[in-house]
Amino acid sequence: MAVASILEALVIVGGGIAAVLVFRKMMALVDHTLALVNGIEARQVAPVMVRVNAILDDVHDVTTRVKEETARADQAIHSTIDRIDDTAARVRTNVRTRANTLVGYIRGARAVLETVLSHGT
Repeated sequence: MAVASILEALVIVGGGIAAVLVFRKMMALVDHTLALVNGIEARQVAPVMVRVNAILDDVHDVTTRVKEETARADQAIHSTIDRIDDTAARVRTNVRTRANTLVGYIRGARAVLETVLSHGT
């Protein structure tokens, strides 16, 4: 029975040593994997991120310019519409004034004709 206990103890100690060795190999593998991932990140991902950030900066600049130009175009359109409205109001006023004068002349001529024609009969 003592031999069995010693064998059991040796198996347990051997299992513990095997577990420690497996753990060390796993940790080495994890360290190696992390080193590979960091290397890939440094060689591949970082340059791509630099390019992506540069593109995003360019997009931001273009967007800002487009907004500014849109605001300028909007202001120009509103200014033009205001000038057209003012011009239309002035044209309308001038046409009314001239039309009223013409209507006055026509009414006067009609009154004269009616008077002449009514005295002639």
